[in-house]
Amino acid sequence: MSIWDEADVIKISEDEIEFLTGGDDPYDDKVVLTKLFHPNLKLLIVTEGPNGCRYYTKDFHGKVGGVKVKCVDTTGAGDAFVGGLLLNLASNTQLFKDEKKLRDALRFANVCGAITVTERGAIPSLPSKEAVHKKLEESESK
Repeated sequence: MSIWDEADVIKISEDEIEFLTGGDDPYDDKVVLTKLFHPNLKLLIVTEGPNGCRYYTKDFHGKVGGVKVKCVDTTGAGDAFVGGLLLNLASNTQLFKDEKKLRDALRFANVCGAITVTERGAIPSLPSKEAVHKKLEESESK
């Protein structure tokens, strides 16, 4: 927590909320906003595994659902999620100001994590950009 207030973007899991807040309800938006969101923070993401993620900015917050897949190994899912998010942030540094674009980026990141859990191993299971777009198209057509 010593550098928490220096971060522009923070990604944590629901379990980490309990740890960081001393056991508070990780699904309570008020807890997240009052205890973890700081004035300099641009984006706080809470990942919820197969259930997707929640997002918090100064102007809005919400949830993006997960993608259903057959899980084989969760190793690397968080790294894949963050990689997908960073790819989108690198392409648009103002992403946290546009909720629709942020939601699209988080959907992309969720798919990155979902594809990763369908195979064993962190590195071999990381998806290509093309594989993510294909999975996005498949899930949107359902």
